[in-house]
Amino acid sequence: MPEEMRVALGQSSEVTHEYLTFAKQLGLSGVQFNTPNLPAESGYWHTRDLKILKDRVESYGLKLEALENVPAHFFTRAMLGLPGRDEQIEKYQMTIRNMGEAGIPILGYHWMPNGVWRTPNVKGRGGAMVTAFDINKVESEGLIAGIQKLEIAGDHVYTEAEMWDNYAYFMKAVLPVAEQAGVKLALHPDDPPMPMLGNIARLFYHFEGFRRAMEDVAPSPNHGLDFCMGCFSEMGPGVIDAIRYFASRGKIFYVHFRDVQGCVPVFQECYLGEGNVNVVEAVKALKESGFTGFMIDDHVGRMVNDSDWNHRGHAHATGYISALVDSVNYLVV
Repeated sequence: MPEEMRVALGQSSEVTHEYLTFAKQLGLSGVQFNTPNLPAESGYWHTRDLKILKDRVESYGLKLEALENVPAHFFTRAMLGLPGRDEQIEKYQMTIRNMGEAGIPILGYHWMPNGVWRTPNVKGRGGAMVTAFDINKVESEGLIAGIQKLEIAGDHVYTEAEMWDNYAYFMKAVLPVAEQAGVKLALHPDDPPMPMLGNIARLFYHFEGFRRAMEDVAPSPNHGLDFCMGCFSEMGPGVIDAIRYFASRGKIFYVHFRDVQGCVPVFQECYLGEGNVNVVEAVKALKESGFTGFMIDDHVGRMVNDSDWNHRGHAHATGYISALVDSVNYLVV
């Protein structure tokens, strides 16, 4: 049977019995891991470790849909164009080849050397704690996620032109390897989507950046998007149009289905259905545009008596998304 739009469990780094059992109890068919806890001393992931990970997932009757994000230190020099980047790129190529040998189909990646930025959490619906970003609080309250000054970058200001050159150099090297290995590379947007943070320009903070990456710099059937709906929502209006544009071209490999209230430079996470995006319309647009990949929740709020990993928040969001997907799959032929 051909694949159709579906829901998976994601955003864990630990391959535990509890996590895999939780996915089964939620009625899901697959899982994704974000920076999985694999041996990383060599600067790349080994085939043996990847196969062990995949076999463990499959022993629970689940599919390993994708891995997202190698450890940042695997390719920070490549992102910044610093000495040592060629060695890092060679090891990144090894990770891709090894994923292909292990039969893992997708590697999600980003182009944010100093990470995802967040200022202190705030209260959302019913007092649930949610992540937030307020550019006005970066200096006064600091970051709880991201790196304000990246030591390896020094005091140099990295321009957009430099970062595009570095990106093109990297993709020219790794994309042919991905094609040969049968692995798809899925680009995550910048978060928050701003032109520059911490003296380092960002590239994927507006529609044109993604179009340029997919169509001009690195066009390939093996190159697409990890479409983080929350990041696109942080950019402002146009989320549904972006879904239709990229999904209709086969450029959305999977989706982070989350939303925010507000947009850059000030926003906060929220429950699905109360943010900027009409979530029913979003799922409908994905379906109508031919999307057949998987969707996961992301950045869920911490509910009352929740666990450190926010199991209650994940259960609520995943159930919400599953109902949306089942309904749209049934109603839209």
